[in-house]
Amino acid sequence: MSRLRAVAAALSLGMPFVATAADVTRVASSFEENDPFGLFIDAGIEHTIRRTHILRELATPETVEGRAPRELRSAFNYSQYETRLNVDVAAGISQDVEFSFGLPFILFRNEYGDYAEGVTAGAPILANLPARATGTENGYRAYRLGLGNARFGLAWAIFNQKKDDTKPTWVARFHYEAPTAARLDPSVDTYSDGTSRTPVGDRVHKYTLSTALSRQIGLAEPYFKASWTIPVRGPGAYSNCDNPGLLDAGSRGNCGPTGLAAGWTRAATGLQAPHVVGVVVGSEFQIIDNPVRNIRLDVRALGNFVGAGRYYNELSGALGKMLTTSEYLQVGGQAGLTVRVSGFLAIRGTAMFLYNTDHALTGEKPEEDPTGGTTLSANPSHDPRWDAAGTRFFASESKDFRFDATALFTF
Repeated sequence: MSRLRAVAAALSLGMPFVATAADVTRVASSFEENDPFGLFIDAGIEHTIRRTHILRELATPETVEGRAPRELRSAFNYSQYETRLNVDVAAGISQDVEFSFGLPFILFRNEYGDYAEGVTAGAPILANLPARATGTENGYRAYRLGLGNARFGLAWAIFNQKKDDTKPTWVARFHYEAPTAARLDPSVDTYSDGTSRTPVGDRVHKYTLSTALSRQIGLAEPYFKASWTIPVRGPGAYSNCDNPGLLDAGSRGNCGPTGLAAGWTRAATGLQAPHVVGVVVGSEFQIIDNPVRNIRLDVRALGNFVGAGRYYNELSGALGKMLTTSEYLQVGGQAGLTVRVSGFLAIRGTAMFLYNTDHALTGEKPEEDPTGGTTLSANPSHDPRWDAAGTRFFASESKDFRFDATALFTF
């Protein structure tokens, strides 16, 4: 009964709180009066799932006001499953300043593009697709694995509520993801030969600027975070001209010296990663309040804007190339529970859901001036079989799920 009374008192804000920062504003700090060195080590396993209905645009014979109306029909039901191991280390390099490093290992990233209900390999909805897109009884497959990109970060707690309770905790972060992973090659058919498992690297530098605020009020700690990820193409990023045999005969002539004369460099024909802007709003709650052993509940809402680009999407495994993808929004939420079992060890589990708004998966322009001028020439990445109006593909009802379990060590 005493434990039940303690929990009831905690929920009614009747107990003093432990001044521990929310996860989004946690910063390792060193050279403190009673703590000369701060160190966090997080090790965990993460599993993500993406499910998408892939629709194809068809031009119907009937016309409306002189134009053929657009009709979208289901072509594939796409699923991607990925499991990775994450190790992150954050060390205080000064008071309220941390340096962090992380490295993921992708145990597997498997993709399954199964035919939609009523669709078979010879259905008109699949017309003009390459053999690899319809190479199995049920659709297409792609398999990846390997080391991911190394992560580096700097964080500064500009204000720290534990030191000055008149102010919230305010943290500014700079996060850098380096293109250390071996390059993913979408042209490799990983299913047909039964042995290939290509790497996962995109060879893109990613710079993320973020800021987060939290304030503990009784046993609740609401927080807000905003971030912006800026991609910069790195050395060896994939270009669709790396395997021109998979491109349309009418445009692949601009790969190579002829294309270079018109400005079709690797940068113009290659991967173009999207900018991402994100917002997180949520709160942590002390369920059991104890200086050493406690339980915290974290509930948050998330939103991301993913910009347009040319990159590996749900159809790249089927078509063997980087594909133009339009911008879209991600909205969803996350819930997590952190159980601190000692002063040095805590266990955290989270579950996340994101809904991705409908967006195009193909749609390269047939002609462009890659130098930004007005002299148009054939775009090597354009393929009229799936980029032209009436043949394009779209992602619909796309959803992401993520589950992770992490051990957090505090020194």
